[in-house]
Amino acid sequence: MSSQSTNLISVRTLVAEVTPLQDYVNTTGEIEPTSSVDVFPDIGGKIQSVSVSLGSYVKKGAALMKVNPSTPGTQYALNTVYAPISGTVTSLKVKTGNTVTAGTAVVTIGNVDELQVTASVPERNVASLKKGLKADIVLEAYPGQVFVASIVRISPVVDSSSRTKSVTLEFDKKDSRINAGMFAKVKLYTDVFGGCPVIPETAVLEKSGTKYIYVVNADGATVSQRKITLGNSVDGYVQVTGGVITGEKMVIEGMNSLGEGSAIREVAAGK
Repeated sequence: MSSQSTNLISVRTLVAEVTPLQDYVNTTGEIEPTSSVDVFPDIGGKIQSVSVSLGSYVKKGAALMKVNPSTPGTQYALNTVYAPISGTVTSLKVKTGNTVTAGTAVVTIGNVDELQVTASVPERNVASLKKGLKADIVLEAYPGQVFVASIVRISPVVDSSSRTKSVTLEFDKKDSRINAGMFAKVKLYTDVFGGCPVIPETAVLEKSGTKYIYVVNADGATVSQRKITLGNSVDGYVQVTGGVITGEKMVIEGMNSLGEGSAIREVAAGK
C-alpha cells in the first residue's frame, strides 16, 4: 500500500441540494367536544341526589340532579336540574352532599361525536400561526399512533400570565379511539424554510468568528475550506444561505481532521 493511500482521511459527504426545512412547535392540549354547555342550578342549596355519571348520555329535558334549598328552620321543595341539550356528560363537577349556588356549574354536557384539541402556543411562535396548519397528535393511550389535526380557530389575544395563545384544532378523520378528556401531545407544523441547501449543524466549523465547512474539489480527491453563511435551523440541521453551489459535495463527517487541500477517501455518500 502506497504512503499516499495511507494518508487519505476518511470522510462522509452530503450533496448540496435545495432542501426544505419544516419547523414545528411542540405543545400539549386537551381533547374536548367541539360544542358543550355548562349546566347551572336554578337555586342554591345542597345536592340531594345525582341521577347521572361521567360519560352518561342524556336527552334534552332529562333530570340530572336534585338540589335541596332548605336551610335550618326552613323547608322547601327539592329543585330539579334538567339537561338543556342532548349529549354526553363530559364533566360532573359535584356529588351528593355538596353545597352549590346558582352560579355553580354542576355538569358539562357535550357532543362527543365531534372532538377538538385545545392547545397553547408560546408567544414567540404566534407569528407563524394560521388556520389550516397541520399537527400530529399523540395520545398516551396509543403512544405509537399519530392522529392528524388542523387548526380551525386562533385566539385573538395572548394570555398575559402564561404568554401563550390558544389554538383549536379539529381532527382530519373521526376515530372512535379518541375520547373527550384525553391528554394530547401536539406537534404543530409551522414555517417551511426553503431555497437553500441544508447541512447538519455538527458539520459547521468556526474560526475567529467565521463559519466554514469543507467542500470536495472537482478532482474528487481533495477538499477546500469554504466560508459560508447560515440561515434557519431545525432539529440539528441548518440552511447554508451562501458559500456553496448546488451539486457540490459538503463534508459532514471527518471534517475535524481536515485542512486546506487534504486528500480524502469518501466512505459513504448521500443526499
